[in-house]
Amino acid sequence: MCGIAGLVNFKKDIIQDKEILEKMIKTLERRGPDSKGYYISQNVLLGHRRLIVVDPKGGMQPMTKIFQGKKYTLVYNGELYNTEDLRKELKTKGFTFDSYSDTEVLLTSYICFGKECINKLIGIFAFGIFDEDKKEVFLARDQMGVKPLFYTVNNNTLVFGSEIKTILADPRIKREIDRDGLTEIFGLGPATVPGSAIFKNIKEVAPANCLLISSDNNIKTWEYWKLEAKEFHETPEEAIVHTRELLTDAIKRQLVGDVPVCTFLSGGLDSSIISMIAAEEFRKQGKTLTTYSINYEDNEKYFKSSLFQPTSDEYWSEEMSKFIGSNHRKVVLDHTDLAVALKDAVISRDLPGMADIDSSMLLFCKEIRKDFVVGLTGECADEIFGGYPWFTRDEMFYLDTFPWSRFVSNRKAIVNSSLKNMPLEDLVRTQYEKSLSKVPHLDGESRRDHRMREVSYLNLKWFMVQLLTRKDRVSMYNGLEARVPFADIRLVDYAFNLPAEIKLYKGREKGLLRAAFEGILPKDIIYRKKSPYPKTHNPIYTDIVCNMMRKILDDKSSPIHEVIDDKAIREILRTKGESYKVPWYGQLMTGPQLIAYLIQVNIWLKEYNINILT
Repeated sequence: MCGIAGLVNFKKDIIQDKEILEKMIKTLERRGPDSKGYYISQNVLLGHRRLIVVDPKGGMQPMTKIFQGKKYTLVYNGELYNTEDLRKELKTKGFTFDSYSDTEVLLTSYICFGKECINKLIGIFAFGIFDEDKKEVFLARDQMGVKPLFYTVNNNTLVFGSEIKTILADPRIKREIDRDGLTEIFGLGPATVPGSAIFKNIKEVAPANCLLISSDNNIKTWEYWKLEAKEFHETPEEAIVHTRELLTDAIKRQLVGDVPVCTFLSGGLDSSIISMIAAEEFRKQGKTLTTYSINYEDNEKYFKSSLFQPTSDEYWSEEMSKFIGSNHRKVVLDHTDLAVALKDAVISRDLPGMADIDSSMLLFCKEIRKDFVVGLTGECADEIFGGYPWFTRDEMFYLDTFPWSRFVSNRKAIVNSSLKNMPLEDLVRTQYEKSLSKVPHLDGESRRDHRMREVSYLNLKWFMVQLLTRKDRVSMYNGLEARVPFADIRLVDYAFNLPAEIKLYKGREKGLLRAAFEGILPKDIIYRKKSPYPKTHNPIYTDIVCNMMRKILDDKSSPIHEVIDDKAIREILRTKGESYKVPWYGQLMTGPQLIAYLIQVNIWLKEYNINILT
């Protein structure tokens, strides 16, 4: 895993901008702590920071390859999981290799197949390729959006990078947010519109999208992959076997590397499946898998069961570790550290995020990175196999909006009078309807299957992207590569076409996934009710963030005063979050998480010195 950056202008000599490129690459040290490299030419400047996972010597970047007198240069952030399959195919076409890295396989795939190479890749990636003969730079991002890629155009120069801070390292780029950006922050936040980066004039290459800048400086973007509606002809029994085979293959492919690999283990179904298969593979090699779980000081004492979080994880992670024989390590977080890390969480994302859901994951990854470079995690299973209540509870399943942002009107209560007329509901409605218009369907679908495609599509294109963004930023902020087997594109494509009665086999959330590992995992794990990533329930944390927010409000220079209603926020603080009774976002952002989110908004505005254009 790595970080990439570049500047491109085919109409102007930009070689003098190499100092700017160096500043951009400096922002990516945490993503790539092991080495850096540059490619400098008259019109194209490319930079790279590397986290070494495979082939320390052979994977150096930027990587240049000359074929039939033509020169190609690649900067790449990611991991290909079908590297050896592609290498074999390319060898049959006469190509040779100087390394065993996936970097060279990717570059050679472009040389062989051109831009269509993108349709052959299974993995997580964001990359840029300079085709010197055609005078083109081709950028692409993986189908699910696991790896980030941002860009802007400044005075006809394309500026791109792995993070927003990389773009902002160019001093010519303005740090501005306009009314549209504020509407996103308070209407959809912490989610963002696909292709948006909130900052004015900065965009992201959306998941499953490409960008091409050609010799005339013309920029073209397009979507290279889309979900397709396909007839499903398998019996439930066949689907059970097929699901197990696809997932097992995805997990095994993601265990490769020349560095230590571990797994995240909550004791839930998803992480238990990954850890079990990984442990089996380790045993075959005479090794013992290390697993990690997270908790908070005294959390068991204050835990409260809810619809979204019915049970806590600690007991189950330990039981699962015993079952698979892993070396299990528990990371217990201090609440003061959790609150302090809200700042690092903002800096890792360059935006306000999921509050302490982000900062806890950041601290968790920091601890894991002390001994490991790669970790496998269970994100995305709920989105593709139907794990959330909004897949199984009709009042949420058929709700005519994003099910994780059901209370948008409540958000207006916290913005100041000058922003009360922001079209929050209109934005959410527009984006919801725009997404539904893109959902593929089959003729003759039942009402339930029709809606299942819609809810699945919304989860894949919105909610899952938000969780993947969180996981990439906070893990890579610590130089840890987090891999997500459930985001394997083959598995996603297959699960999207599962009829509702098979996806929710026997009427259970993730019913098919449970059935696929019956008799393999312990029965208690198989039938344990879905429980999300754990949050703290300790009132100490609530007191800490309330005090932090009061100090922000008491400081008249705090930039958040430009956007929030001071009186409304003080009332929320008076009740320690209880007066704001609905989730701000998803399942977990209630009470103290909303307060922490507002703290993050203030940190973001202040640390990034953002000019608010209203």
